[in-house]
Amino acid sequence: MKRLYSLIAIILVFLGFAFVRQQPSQQSTRTQKTQTVGILQLMSQPALDTIHKGIMKGLADEGYKPGKNLKVDFQNAENDQSNMKTMSSRFVNENADAMIGIATPSAQALANASDKIPVVLGAITDPKGAGLVKNNKRPGGNVTGVSDQAPLKAQLDLIKQIMPKMKTLGIMYTSSDDSATAQYKQFKALCKKENVTLKAYSISNTNDVDQVSQQMLSNVDAVYVPTDNTIASAMQTLVANANFAKVPVFPAVDSMVKDGGLATLSINQYKLGVETGKMTAQILKGKLNPATTPIHFFRSGEMTINLKEAKKLGITLPKSVVEEAEKNGEVFK
Repeated sequence: MKRLYSLIAIILVFLGFAFVRQQPSQQSTRTQKTQTVGILQLMSQPALDTIHKGIMKGLADEGYKPGKNLKVDFQNAENDQSNMKTMSSRFVNENADAMIGIATPSAQALANASDKIPVVLGAITDPKGAGLVKNNKRPGGNVTGVSDQAPLKAQLDLIKQIMPKMKTLGIMYTSSDDSATAQYKQFKALCKKENVTLKAYSISNTNDVDQVSQQMLSNVDAVYVPTDNTIASAMQTLVANANFAKVPVFPAVDSMVKDGGLATLSINQYKLGVETGKMTAQILKGKLNPATTPIHFFRSGEMTINLKEAKKLGITLPKSVVEEAEKNGEVFK
């Protein structure tokens, strides 16, 4: 009988050790649980593509790696409203743990698809104005994220510095784009305050860019383009017409300078994406609640210039502008 008790005791001790050793493995399994993030991008376009790359970097920095503990369902709507609705429903049906919208229409589609799944704004110019949050400081629902609101005053000051003899400034924007329209209104008020004559030209789609830009370029000394995805995707057309007319284009976004704009002081699109990815990761970890997480605004821009474009237009950029771009920004040659 004693032998039997001894044998039972040994078995119990062995099982105890096995149980204890198994705990870290179970904990590791829980830690490595795969979570799903749906990313909806409005269209293929350099600025939006750059934001997407930044998002993936931000997620990785927080420990989320596709194929390891993260499933990323990336969908590109190619600027089609019906695609955005279908893709948003897809994320909801697969029970995504979070959804990211790159560009305002994408974010709006995601917010309309679910009021439960966290929606993270990937660089949305005017979240409150677009009806995505009740308040930028305390969103109050399932939506929060990052804004790409351009530093308009700094951008206008840069245009005036480069074009001191400018009499009329043109602005071109897409009338159906909530963010671009909101930025136009803010820029219009700013120009009035700064005593800058502004002429506005709106388009409905990329097909309008050629004709409308030609009309605009015959009446202005320089052109400002807000954060506008439609114009960004047709930047080559605008730049070709502007170069022919010898009129510089000052875009709100750094990637549009690479595509032929002259200069800008803008928010870095990649950094916007990284912050979006990190915020999403914090939500996945349960450390942030969209309802109480303020919209993140970047308050300062980086100088970006295109020396090749300056040469084409016969414009000499101020030494201070070039030095700032070389030191803290980006120079395209």
